[in-house]
Amino acid sequence: MEALIPVINKLQDVFNTVGTDSIQLPQIVVIGTQSSGKSSVLESLVGRDFLPRGTGIVTRRPLVLQLVHVNSEEKKRPSEDEDGGHKQEIKEHAHVEEWGKFLHTKNKVYTDFDEIRQEIENETDRVTGTNKGIIDDAIHLKIYSPKVLNLTLVDLPGITKVPVGDQPPDIEVQIREMCLRYIANPNSIILAVTSANTDMATSEALKFAKEVDPDGRRTLAVITKLDLMDAGTDAHDVLMGRVIPVKLGIIGVVNRSQMDINKRKPIEEAMKDEAAFLQRKYPSLASRNGTLHLARTLNRLLMHHIRDCLPDLKTRINVMASQFQQLLNSFGEPVDDKGTTLLQIITKFAAQYCNTIEGTARNIETTELCGGARICYIFHETFGRTLDSIEPLGGLSQLDILTAIRNATGPRPALFVPEVSFELLVKKQIRRLEEPSLRCVELVHEEMQRIINHCGTQELLRFPRLHDRTVEVVTNLLRKRLPVTNSMVENIVQIELAYVNTKHPDFADASMVSALVNSKEELRRQQRNRSVGPGDHGFHSVTASGDKPAAKEVAVGKSMLENLWVNPQLEPEDSPSKVASGIAAAAKVAARTATPISRKLSPREQRDCEVIERLIKSYFLIVRKNIQDSVPKAIMHFLVNFVKDNLQSELVSQLYKTDFFSDLLQESDQIGTRRKEAAEMQKALQKAGHIISEIRETHVW
Repeated sequence: MEALIPVINKLQDVFNTVGTDSIQLPQIVVIGTQSSGKSSVLESLVGRDFLPRGTGIVTRRPLVLQLVHVNSEEKKRPSEDEDGGHKQEIKEHAHVEEWGKFLHTKNKVYTDFDEIRQEIENETDRVTGTNKGIIDDAIHLKIYSPKVLNLTLVDLPGITKVPVGDQPPDIEVQIREMCLRYIANPNSIILAVTSANTDMATSEALKFAKEVDPDGRRTLAVITKLDLMDAGTDAHDVLMGRVIPVKLGIIGVVNRSQMDINKRKPIEEAMKDEAAFLQRKYPSLASRNGTLHLARTLNRLLMHHIRDCLPDLKTRINVMASQFQQLLNSFGEPVDDKGTTLLQIITKFAAQYCNTIEGTARNIETTELCGGARICYIFHETFGRTLDSIEPLGGLSQLDILTAIRNATGPRPALFVPEVSFELLVKKQIRRLEEPSLRCVELVHEEMQRIINHCGTQELLRFPRLHDRTVEVVTNLLRKRLPVTNSMVENIVQIELAYVNTKHPDFADASMVSALVNSKEELRRQQRNRSVGPGDHGFHSVTASGDKPAAKEVAVGKSMLENLWVNPQLEPEDSPSKVASGIAAAAKVAARTATPISRKLSPREQRDCEVIERLIKSYFLIVRKNIQDSVPKAIMHFLVNFVKDNLQSELVSQLYKTDFFSDLLQESDQIGTRRKEAAEMQKALQKAGHIISEIRETHVW
């Protein structure tokens, strides 16, 4: 299991190269208040002075510290890691006992730890400036030494309350957010550092740890400066967990004083003094405290924590590798054969355009109708309802009908209703169907234009100029088909106007009109005979017995009229006497559909108007039904199907030209940058997956 920590270090190196923190790796995060001794604890773990020291805030950037244990046998043994791992590093520096490397200085090796301290200060000042400001941009340092155990630690700026120097007013908030971001990682172990000469109940480090780790499953407390407690006090209760219990334990250490640091007291001597102090002051707890015990505890906790996190980490890496592979595939490969690539893109776009119309596209919209479904909606809902809302006699008054009849007879009074007047008026009504038919063509054209946006494949979006030219070609094709389709729809209406077929099976024929005229006259005579008696001397009196027959006749007439309105043709057995009984009701219905005139019509004029209105409505319904059926068919043939059949050939003829290849297949800078980033991340994830897959079960257990 000792091999797990170097594995995590390798993974950290891999992901540091691509600059991402999307994978949360196991590590130890050190937090504490300013001047609580965090840096001294880290130096004690390393055994060397390498961190900037001083008063006030010294650590102003996170420091990711990887400790790699080496020994003389590994230096002599040939390298087994050919991918530039830790074994290769150890072999290359076999003549050096301890050395360090920074990520930002690439392959530069530091054997002098004073140079390491100076580089940390210089890199901090370079990014954060010479004031006391902080920044969340980590410095990555790797130290190889036979005196250290394999550990990965993160040293964070000390928690402070009041800004000093040139620090921003919200320095407390900045440090808090930075600390919480690191310790919120569920794969991290929190090392909460607190001074022994302060009340543990006021520890900011434990407070932060409690926020993100309420159960304390990954929090370890370190009590520093045990030798600086007031006389007469000790830390027995604190170290034994009686004040504030910490699940992973509480370890006390003794740091070097500022005088020791100034005199450059070796850490080895400081650790001997620490052991002597613990034996003298805390003899019963000496074996469970001190820097050596802290290092072993951290090593053990980190190994077990890595073991617990490894399955989820492996799953996370595999999932991300699959996601980035899909993203990389969507960006496509760099273009080698431009002609083949262009032809493939054109073919795929044309196929997707046709599939959207047919409803077989892969990405079907769920929020709105599009493509063929919307065209169907236009035909049967929008266009159909518009035609149904057009009344057969709308905008036609009885005066218009009467005027048309008189104009058709010329100077001679007519014995019968002239057929010319019927044709003149019915054509006027049929022309009202042309405008909604042309509007239907326009709506379908707009939807065909909208389909282009639904077919913007990822390959097509890679090349902005090709995308623009494709949209232009399809738009021009649709624009060319629009006049042809409009002309055909206009011809459909003109065809209906060219010949009025009065012999249509669904049209009321001339015999029906004649029956209506004769029956009306007969009905009027019968009503006059029933309503005026022989001895009334001209006064009208309606008898009680005559009231019921009149009501019966009106009822029969109403029923007959409804039958005529639904089925214009009378069956052979329907006699004119039956028709006559419905004339009174017919007058009432006709009065509702046509606009009445100011003066009272004569019986002859009333009869002629009723006949014409009846014929117009019957024939208009026939024509409206024909147009409602023919216009969608014409649009499908001349516009929709034509574009489907000729789209690919039009695109090829307009775009597939050798002179256009380089210009059309020029990628946008954004796509190229994103492909490069995705490729780097994919490579890092593949390498990380390879590293994890090499871990044997014996390493884990």
